[in-house]
Amino acid sequence: MALTPSNMLPLGTKAPDFKLIDTVDDNLKSLNELKGTKGTLVMFICNHCPFVIHVNKALVSLAKDYKSKGINLIAISSNDVENYPQDGPQQMKQHANKNGYIFPYLYDQTQDVAKAYDAACTPDFFLFNKDLKLVYTGQLDDSRPGNNVPVTGKDLRSAIDALINGESINPNQKPSMGCNIKWKS
Repeated sequence: MALTPSNMLPLGTKAPDFKLIDTVDDNLKSLNELKGTKGTLVMFICNHCPFVIHVNKALVSLAKDYKSKGINLIAISSNDVENYPQDGPQQMKQHANKNGYIFPYLYDQTQDVAKAYDAACTPDFFLFNKDLKLVYTGQLDDSRPGNNVPVTGKDLRSAIDALINGESINPNQKPSMGCNIKWKS
């Protein structure tokens, strides 16, 4: 497990479009059909990463708390399933069901979407406004496996709340940290 920070895509960047298979219902989904009316949180996650496992409940809580407020969450796994078969589509479906994901869990088989977003780690968060312009790319909060800091989601929740309320989002954002995306060789 290599501790990897996110790449911090420049704020204002337009969300790269995509069409990917939702492993939960086996349907092709596009960014435009999944985006929220006020904002969209695109998350690069996977099944086996201890950093993602550490925050799974917080991700479900985020989705439950903000869906009715116009913020949709989209999870994407881009890991190389040849070398990490536990991150394959069938396992993703099981993982989503086991963890109570109420958001789509999409499979980026070609890894083109992760590259378009300059995603580097799991979890990696990209919050876009209603026009799909990036307003936040950073950590969920300061909690990491083993550091005894409670998972609150305060950094990301603060950004989402500001977006919903039409307030400025602090441009000084701390990178997310996690396992590197498992790139194909």
